[in-house]
Amino acid sequence: MDQIKIGKFIAMRRKLKGLTQSQLAEKLGITDRAVSKWETGKSMPDCSIMLELCSELDISVNDLLNGEVVSMENYKEKSEQMLLDMAKQKEESDKRLLHIEIVMGICCIIPLIASTIIVSAVPMKEWLATVIVLASLVPLLIATPFALKIEQTAGYYECAHCHHKYVPTYKSVFFAMHSGRTRYMKCPQCNKRSWNKKVISKD
Repeated sequence: MDQIKIGKFIAMRRKLKGLTQSQLAEKLGITDRAVSKWETGKSMPDCSIMLELCSELDISVNDLLNGEVVSMENYKEKSEQMLLDMAKQKEESDKRLLHIEIVMGICCIIPLIASTIIVSAVPMKEWLATVIVLASLVPLLIATPFALKIEQTAGYYECAHCHHKYVPTYKSVFFAMHSGRTRYMKCPQCNKRSWNKKVISKD
């Protein structure tokens, strides 16, 4: 989806209805700043008010997401293109999340390695060495739930048996044995356990 195009379309439809940003915002129960952000392409309308917004602007949700009034002749083509664009955006977003996960892992491992080197190389009391090592574990303990959430939701896992691609539950990811981004889990399609690998796309 082109947020800039959608924003300009919202502004155009609002003006056609003779509404100011403040008037449209009041009808939707939001701030005029939110409307301004939509129209400048900085954000998208929330799903919870999308239908109401479309009603106020006399357009369909499909029109809104395409940033133009879609005629019946090219409705199917526009819908398919929109779905392809959304899938592509999800893939790009998932790739970024997985890169963030790697960075988080590196940032958590560095303090642990550094503390191990320090307590091994510098003479100190046993209690102090223990405190230093435990303190270096704090970032890892904090980051682990977030990393697992990324691991669960970014992309899909592919079953080694039936090749079904799916998003597992957080619990499944948490308790699964793993080697890198390959996890031993039960496929919801064939109900068989295998080493399911992480993939970005469903294609």
